[in-house]
Amino acid sequence: MTAYEDVIAKYEPVIGLETHVELGTVSKMFCGCSTEFGGDPNTHTCPVCLGLPGALPVANEKAIESTIRIGLALNCSIAEWCRFARKNYFYPDMPKNFQTSQYDEPLCVEGYLDVEVDGETYRVGIERVHLEEDTGKNTHVGTSGRIHGADYSLVDYNRAGIPLVEIVTKPVPGTGALAPEVAKAYVTALRDILRTLDVSDVRMEQGSLRCDVNTSLNLPGAEWGTRTETKNVNSLRSVERAVRSEILRQAEVLDAGGRIVQETRHFQETTGDTRRGRSKEEATDYRYFPEPDLVPMAPDPAWVATLKDTLPELPAARRARMRDVLGVSADDMVHLTNAGVVDLVGATVEAGAPVGEARNWWLGYLAQKANEREVDPADLGVTPAHVARLVALVADGSLSTALARQVVDGILETGADVDTVVAERGLAVVSDTGALEQAADDAIAANPDVAEKVRGGKLPAVGALVGAVMKATRGQADAAAVKQILLARLGVSE
Repeated sequence: MTAYEDVIAKYEPVIGLETHVELGTVSKMFCGCSTEFGGDPNTHTCPVCLGLPGALPVANEKAIESTIRIGLALNCSIAEWCRFARKNYFYPDMPKNFQTSQYDEPLCVEGYLDVEVDGETYRVGIERVHLEEDTGKNTHVGTSGRIHGADYSLVDYNRAGIPLVEIVTKPVPGTGALAPEVAKAYVTALRDILRTLDVSDVRMEQGSLRCDVNTSLNLPGAEWGTRTETKNVNSLRSVERAVRSEILRQAEVLDAGGRIVQETRHFQETTGDTRRGRSKEEATDYRYFPEPDLVPMAPDPAWVATLKDTLPELPAARRARMRDVLGVSADDMVHLTNAGVVDLVGATVEAGAPVGEARNWWLGYLAQKANEREVDPADLGVTPAHVARLVALVADGSLSTALARQVVDGILETGADVDTVVAERGLAVVSDTGALEQAADDAIAANPDVAEKVRGGKLPAVGALVGAVMKATRGQADAAAVKQILLARLGVSE
């Protein structure tokens, strides 16, 4: 396969993203059924969300409000008049055989979201933010996990009818080699905004945030190429990998003299590539027409103005403020932003930790653990409050840094808080001077040659004795204190 750098030198990528967000309402979009995740299959259903004859929908006001707030946070214009439409198609996960959505009259239009990658700001235009209902969930039972080759399929309609917001970007050219990173940065920034607005739990692993990634290639100066749509990418890391993989695949097709077909594709987590799905429909294939059972929406401008005035501080503004609060340099702020830990560091400082300690933890051991688990730091399961407590315990001598890391491991394994892990695992620093002196004497007796080297003036050799004491105390002694005890026992001073 051609190297990525060679592809970028020859072609210009254009990306676009369609993000689906399940809203965190108590009831579904057009009925009173529960939206709670994890119920027994087909228990959160009723005649309305199953599309039974004679059942009439009623729009969820909270869902409409949440959609307007999302649009305002994305700098969109809010429609003074809009309506729902029927999107007609037959799939078993849509019991009505149509989806109630918005077509040519969306609720929010013409916005943007600025994202920063490697110190450069990229403006991602927002074409529309519209409201619709989610579909049910198909489970294809068989070795492949897909409908092709499945022995049979099961359908769970609990998710059918849950309020779903679709956020569609305009094509984003000009990203060059950073197209995969810009795509990931956009979804990351969007997720942060949605969390801040408290309109969704945005848990990609549960499907409440799903991303379709559009990718095309063109020669410099030529018209944009034919795009493909990689469906339902379910992690931030996979968004980046899907764009990169599709850029490489399309370049290989074009270099061989082939042409790109407009189609949906599926990202393969295990292999990191995309596989063909189906040819992509056009809008006419869905036979849209206005939904006759729902009245049009005409949001009161005064209500919209009130929603705008009551938006919380958004992540970009918070990061700008946090830079001043944290007192970090512009370069350090870029580093924190790229690692996705600005808010985490800020919250840790607000919980009482010094800036330097908070920064070191989130860019150090916690970043390592997040990478090992292939999750974002915010999803690791260790909170700013946990980190602030660890920093305090290290500062007062109750824990060493090594023990604090063991506490982090315990939190990740059990979900317990810091003090519970320390107590249950006996991880507090050994501060009993008598016990440490005895451990020091034992180390000296077991290593007479090393002891003689230290007495002879070779002070670095004391490190071996310190190691022996730390092993004997299971790492629960303070290494600096152990060193001083050993030197005193050997009659040597630094």
